[in-house]
Amino acid sequence: MKRYRPHILVVTALAVVLSTGWHSTLRNALTDLRFAWQSRDASGNVVVVAIDAPSIDQIGVWPWPRRLHAELLHRLEAARAQDIAFDVDFSSPSDPASDEAFVKALREAGGSTILPSFKQPAPNGGAAHINRPQKPFSNQSWPALVNVAIESDGLVRRYPFGEKLGDALMPSMAVVLAGQDANRRPPFLIDFSIRATSVPTVSYADVLRGETATLDKLRDKKIIIGATALELGDRFSVPNGRIISGPILQALAAESILQNRMLRWTSDTGMILGLAVICLLMVYSWRRFGPGVRVAILISAGALSELVAVLVQAKWPFIIDTSLFHIAIVAYLTAIALDEIDFRGLLGRIAESRFHRIAMSLGDGLVCTDEDQSITVWNPGASAIFGYMPAEIIGRPFETLCAVSVDGDARPSMRDAARQALLVPGGAVVVEFEGRRKNGETFPVEASFSGWQGTDGFQYGAILRDISVRKREAERVRYLAEYDALTGLANRNTLHAGLAGMIADARQHPCEVALLVIGLDGFQSINDMLGHSAGDLVLQAVATRLKGQAGDGAIVARLSGDEFAIAREGSDGAEPIAEFAERIARAFEAPLATGARQHRVRISIGVAVYPAGGCNTDELLSNGHLALSKAKLTRRGSHVIFESAIRQELENRLTLESELALAADRGEFELFYQPQVRLIDASLVGAEALIRWRHPVRGYVSPGEFMPVVNSSALSERIGNWVMETACRQARAWELSGDSVRVAINLSPSQLQSGDLAHSVAGMLEATGLTPSLLELEVTEDILLHDEARVLDMFKRIQQLGVHVVFDDFGTGYASLSYLKKFPLDGLKIDRSFVLDLLADSDDAAIVGSTIGLSKQLGLTVVAEGIENRATADFLVSMGCEQGQGYFFGRPMPAEAFERQFVASERAAVSAA
Repeated sequence: MKRYRPHILVVTALAVVLSTGWHSTLRNALTDLRFAWQSRDASGNVVVVAIDAPSIDQIGVWPWPRRLHAELLHRLEAARAQDIAFDVDFSSPSDPASDEAFVKALREAGGSTILPSFKQPAPNGGAAHINRPQKPFSNQSWPALVNVAIESDGLVRRYPFGEKLGDALMPSMAVVLAGQDANRRPPFLIDFSIRATSVPTVSYADVLRGETATLDKLRDKKIIIGATALELGDRFSVPNGRIISGPILQALAAESILQNRMLRWTSDTGMILGLAVICLLMVYSWRRFGPGVRVAILISAGALSELVAVLVQAKWPFIIDTSLFHIAIVAYLTAIALDEIDFRGLLGRIAESRFHRIAMSLGDGLVCTDEDQSITVWNPGASAIFGYMPAEIIGRPFETLCAVSVDGDARPSMRDAARQALLVPGGAVVVEFEGRRKNGETFPVEASFSGWQGTDGFQYGAILRDISVRKREAERVRYLAEYDALTGLANRNTLHAGLAGMIADARQHPCEVALLVIGLDGFQSINDMLGHSAGDLVLQAVATRLKGQAGDGAIVARLSGDEFAIAREGSDGAEPIAEFAERIARAFEAPLATGARQHRVRISIGVAVYPAGGCNTDELLSNGHLALSKAKLTRRGSHVIFESAIRQELENRLTLESELALAADRGEFELFYQPQVRLIDASLVGAEALIRWRHPVRGYVSPGEFMPVVNSSALSERIGNWVMETACRQARAWELSGDSVRVAINLSPSQLQSGDLAHSVAGMLEATGLTPSLLELEVTEDILLHDEARVLDMFKRIQQLGVHVVFDDFGTGYASLSYLKKFPLDGLKIDRSFVLDLLADSDDAAIVGSTIGLSKQLGLTVVAEGIENRATADFLVSMGCEQGQGYFFGRPMPAEAFERQFVASERAAVSAA
């Protein structure tokens, strides 16, 4: 068997190559090399008229009008060219006049012109589309196919004589140009030893100009007209790394036919005979001659066969396939090498060297022992982990590295672990144990034990890792999975699990389980003004205070950015839920200390109590959030206990928000105007623009019902801008009619917070043309509370425009007097709550009188709201109040009614005067 092993190797190699098709790749490579070794010129009988870059630059953007092709045909006919082939697509119509000129030129050429047809693959993988010249063109020309086959390596080597398109066989362009018969002839190999650069080429533009030297090159020649410019993309890859254009490829195919260089493969008989000869030669010489002689014989045979193949291909149109012959020679050379090398010893030395390199370069510790578990191999990784140098540890027992566990468990047995490793897939067992360093420190170790039979008996190995960092990271990951990284409180997952446990206990021993969802009021302003670092300190202080107030047995968690939660069981004798929630809220009346700064942070609390407020954790969390939303709307700084009515109320609010969005889109909002008069004579001073909603089903909806929703929703800015624009346009309309009516509008907080209000007001005045003094903006204390510096700057710029700024609802806030000093105001409006009982309540009278006096000293105008009778109006006049509004003078009404009742009458009074 050993005698025939080399020949079996060769047969196996040939079988593998034949079954995989590798010999085709080698055959093509050898053929391509022979093309490179040989070189021949083109005959010159085929000339390419190139649509090149200079022609495109001179004539214009491709495709050109076909009248140019017609003119080119006339030039070629005048030069007495033989056959003319266009490698240009004529399948689609263009300018009718140009097409007619081209048909006429084809007819005058006497039908000697060749026009191309080609198959174009469908983009979806369906049947290929056949592009043919238009019928008027095909009736005056010869049809020819220009498709070529691209092989698996992306190169073009073969050229077809023709192909069946439909029911008829269509010859290829080079075949027609060379005057050959295309019937039932297989494709041939193009002779790429013909240099592409030797094919005569003239520029399309030079032919059109009719240069004599150019036309002389075309006399009695076969012409191919086509694109050679790179930007037109008609390019093909051919052997030896060359890329040529489509017309040049057709010219080389035609040259191969004209020079009788249509290359074909020889039969396989010669290949088989050559293989038989080399095999017999090797069988005979294998044991008779040394390896050097056999190598010389093989190399000489390969060189001789390739030389013969090159000479045959150069003289005749035949290609000898020597691929399998060369593969057999390489296989025999490999067999000689294998026969001469001591592979067992070599592999052993390689394995030993590789093991040593790997062992010494491992970052992990590697320890090997003999059958008695005495250490024999110790790598630098083990030294780094345990602190022993090789000289200190080699020869000592493996147990030296193990610490005695506190609970008395036995040390790991390397022998048992390694024996067990032989029985499991993968051949390794991973064990964790306590290791001991040289300095006595203990630490967790992960060991992967294995064993093998060596020449000196059974041996053991272990890869050791210090996993103390991994253990700490695992603890850290577990902590982060259960607790909030910023505050150290339980996170949502831990709260969910703890709350579920409380509910399960409550089902066994009936009691209440309360969930408090806590939100910080105004926390975003701390982040905005002081930065997120200050905000984080506040959150940590809030967490500390909540933990201090919650008591033992309660779970305190952080749900999200500024939301916290407390879950507790309400056992007998425990503090009632309502009192507990109120105590938590009052705990935040004292400021929070964060370093050198103190913050006053109020909290709102939503409470959900099991079972009335939810039967499981998800329901309690959901209902707790609903109660918190209710608390933020109605009881900031206190708590709200969930009731089913809250959900209905909030659902109604969501429904109302949706209806308001639709109302804004449909234009259902209107502006009513309430007169503002001079109290002494009831003459018109201005009007306050008040929004109304005409619901398509409910009719007019009270502003008290929908405006709180608008002001706290995303619609606030949109509706506020609509009110301003509508009021300005109405005031401008009155101004154009000769009536200067000052219009007052209420600003919403979103209009100041979202952008530059001063810029918006300036743009509105410019767009409407309204005189600035006829616009009055009313602001309330809740607007001034936010970002005082920014609002102050904005109001100064608004006043510089000439627009009045008035403080609305004066007297209802806790800091109104300070705002009179801080902000640039033109006037103030006394809230209706002080005016309604002015005659009966001496306190109200004192407040109103003081306000009027203070305003006059500050140079501010005063408008009293809520005047409902003459006596109140007269009393205000006696106090020095000059302007007022109320139902006594007129209710809010549409612009048309306001104009009829007040503007027209005021106009008439002026005319009468």
